[in-house]
Amino acid sequence: MAEKIIIATDKAPQAIGTYSQAVKVGSTVYLSGQIPLNPETMQMVSDEFEAQVVQVFDNLTAVCEAAGGSLKDIVKLNIFMTDLANFATVNEIMGRYFEQPYPARAAIGVKQLPKDSLVEMDGVMEL
Repeated sequence: MAEKIIIATDKAPQAIGTYSQAVKVGSTVYLSGQIPLNPETMQMVSDEFEAQVVQVFDNLTAVCEAAGGSLKDIVKLNIFMTDLANFATVNEIMGRYFEQPYPARAAIGVKQLPKDSLVEMDGVMEL
């Protein structure tokens, strides 16, 4: 098996469990789930859905950059929401961060997320 390289940055929230922000194996980077925590305070950025989505994309951006890439290198994005009625909002905000060709994506409704977040995202990046 190829060497596992642990990716960590203080520009994204620190892991609050037994996981790494990301792990690189070969040219593939596996991004752990990001919730809308402010990396400086480790507190939720807002109770508002839109602000939470923006913070999650900012957190993912920081981890991608720490791994030597960017959001454009994400090939698979998973989006977890506690209310799928917010799907159109996610699409609109995602359009601010991504250009075609877009990554493969799943949008999944869940009952609850860590720290009562309204949204969480993880993904796979290919460098």
